[in-house]
Amino acid sequence: MPDNARLWIYQADRKLKPEEVRFVEENTKNFLNQWQAHGQDLKASFSVEYDQFLIISVDESFSQASGCSIDASVHLIKALEKELGVSFMTTSQVAFLQNEQINLYPFNQLKAQAEGQVITPETLVFDNTVRNVAQFREGWLKESGKTWVKRYFS
Repeated sequence: MPDNARLWIYQADRKLKPEEVRFVEENTKNFLNQWQAHGQDLKASFSVEYDQFLIISVDESFSQASGCSIDASVHLIKALEKELGVSFMTTSQVAFLQNEQINLYPFNQLKAQAEGQVITPETLVFDNTVRNVAQFREGWLKESGKTWVKRYFS
């Protein structure tokens, strides 16, 4: 995908098992193969990262994603959630990479985690606010002290 391709990151509330990753991959591939906006095929791709993040991108220079097509992708996510008993839509937890493992902390516990030095300015955080492929490549995973999380460090 080109750098300006639009991107959505769906963070699961737990690590997916290998068979669940295969299920997500198969269903997402099938969905993207027929995904359209106003009757026009969308040029899209996806990946599952760290067995916990589903990332979907669309090259809008080919065809722009419309509200209806984005709604259709949300239906895919909800169907995956229902089948797997996992939430991809919860935005109340922040994911950190610590000791080769992903740890999720609720927003309302970040200050306490910082005060207890569970997370530090060097702790890697997944910045799911990135909106295009270039931002994803440059800084999806970065040190907490270089993101909005820095406000929790004294």
